[in-house]
Amino acid sequence: MLDTLIERIRAAHESNTPLIIQGGGSKTFYGNADEGEVLSTRALAGIVDYQPKELVLTARAGTPLAEIEGLLAEQNQMLAFEPPHFGGPATLGGCIAAGLSGPRRPYAGAARDFVLGVRMVDGTGQPLRFGGQVIKNVAGYDVSRLMVGALGTLGLITEVSLKVLPKPAAESTLQFELDEATAILKMNQWAGQPLPLSATSWHAGLLTLRLSGAASAVQVAQAKLGGEALKDAAAFWQRLRDQATPFFDKRPIWRLAVKPTTPPLNLGDAQWIEWGGAVRWLASNRPAANLREAAKSAGGHATLFRGAAPADGVFAPLAPALLGVHRNLKQRFDPRGIFNRGRLYSDF
Repeated sequence: MLDTLIERIRAAHESNTPLIIQGGGSKTFYGNADEGEVLSTRALAGIVDYQPKELVLTARAGTPLAEIEGLLAEQNQMLAFEPPHFGGPATLGGCIAAGLSGPRRPYAGAARDFVLGVRMVDGTGQPLRFGGQVIKNVAGYDVSRLMVGALGTLGLITEVSLKVLPKPAAESTLQFELDEATAILKMNQWAGQPLPLSATSWHAGLLTLRLSGAASAVQVAQAKLGGEALKDAAAFWQRLRDQATPFFDKRPIWRLAVKPTTPPLNLGDAQWIEWGGAVRWLASNRPAANLREAAKSAGGHATLFRGAAPADGVFAPLAPALLGVHRNLKQRFDPRGIFNRGRLYSDF
């Protein structure tokens, strides 16, 4: 299967034919519109190696996330960054290419923090390998991480090695009725205390907090914080991870990444707050320039996550120097721009 993909990439490079890399298609909504023929990775599937004692798993790009998570669950382990499935047949390659993480991200780390190595094919059809399967192996480590969040614009990911973690011994989810300002204050206060936090969420006057860790630590934290225990908590966090709630059915949905201590933005739009205050989801029809300025003033940036792209694109415009770095990387890995053309920025 890989040889067939390589041949197709080489032919596309020669003919300057754009290709759209696609796994399960669960994240086709994310990013700017691209162009070209679909290059499917679904047949490039399977677990290559799994060493539970070493906390390392290697799988091909088209492997469904559900299959990987099921295998890890048998060993009481997990993908700690909680990659979203968005209700579709999400694959490992798409997970890494999108670089998206779930509710546990600010407490356990982002997707890129768990990537040990990748195999890929560049825009000329050349197979490449970076990093390895050992946590201490740092050869090419930065290049491996570079693939995370590149949305397939730098190459076709064919195989990924990941660090996995044991599941926590105990978890408990608490809820508190709080206004937005108080909820933000509490999330930041609790983040500075020795509490086993693993997820936070605020929406419609309700702060939801997950504790994960040793049973004794979770029990002590729960007694200290109070609140009301949430039944069926696992389903709540899974729905939030996959944006499977009515809030995310609205259009457009903006994602504002800001300093967690940022007070209420007072934009007058429906919102959902995650990551201890660092992510503000907005269902807003306000001009893109207004939302980008609000995010910039709060030390962050705004991304249109779902909806029709504004004139300046889905992602926040890059500063000239950074744009130059992106262009140089694109030229190095995909000189004729055949992969996911326009998905990140119009230039590449």
